[in-house]
Amino acid sequence: MTTRLHTTRSSYDTVAGDYAALFSGELARPLEMAVLAEFARRVRAGGGGPVGDLGCGPGRMTVHLEALGLDVFGIDLSPGMIEVARATHPHLSFSVGTMAGLDLADGSLAGALVWYSTVHTPIEELPPLFAEFRRVLAPGGHLLIGFKAGAEPVRRLEHAYGHAVDMDVYSVPPEHVAERVAEAGLVEVARLVREAEMTEYGLERTAQGFVLARKPAAP
Repeated sequence: MTTRLHTTRSSYDTVAGDYAALFSGELARPLEMAVLAEFARRVRAGGGGPVGDLGCGPGRMTVHLEALGLDVFGIDLSPGMIEVARATHPHLSFSVGTMAGLDLADGSLAGALVWYSTVHTPIEELPPLFAEFRRVLAPGGHLLIGFKAGAEPVRRLEHAYGHAVDMDVYSVPPEHVAERVAEAGLVEVARLVREAEMTEYGLERTAQGFVLARKPAAP
């Protein structure tokens, strides 16, 4: 495991309980909810199947996807986050893992949700992740990725959720994400950018981006 992954995992292990408590009543903004609903609709329309919430954290989106009718499980880098997810949603399956090397068979997923899970990954390290997403998707399967949209290259986090942490946060231009999707052999279905909004925690620092893509169906 790289130093970056190790420090990110340790940071999320530290904040897991407080992070889950802070966001227990918040899921997503209305536009995001619509994007998630469309992702779920497309997965169901394609016949359904297993869906991975990759970088699931405490499982907020995992249980939401279940409510949308999907057969979903969660994977996260942080054992602390997985412990919280299992305690909060004991009827769902959660496991520790890394998006750079998913312990999943080729073509095993009908859908993959990557909900702000790449925000700690430098832009130059994104291509292998997208190749891994494509590998685990079945032909016709869908990928939905949410990310911080912008040109600010990196923001250093040394304190978050009431704790000292050691993480970098990356914003990525939406067109860059679309390029990585195409390079991985996925087909872009839709792209949405929502401008920063005021939330109960203050004004968001960046716009928010979402790309929905699919793996081409087998010939």
